[in-house]
Amino acid sequence: MELLEIGERIKERRNALRINQLNLAEMAGVSKNTLYKIERGQANPTIEVLKKIADILGLEIKLEVKK
Repeated sequence: MELLEIGERIKERRNALRINQLNLAEMAGVSKNTLYKIERGQANPTIEVLKKIADILGLEIKLEVKK
């Protein structure tokens, strides 16, 4: 999965839950600017940051073997 696709899924879920960027950033312990860049595929977040965001949004991070 590409960084842009990850960011798009985070943004879609955040919007579905009606959480704004500032609130999600604060809950995840990152800056609003960092979250903005993650959602646009312009950041290279650590797995820890992605896990925090995923947990808050009720998402799951999975590794799969390529087909």
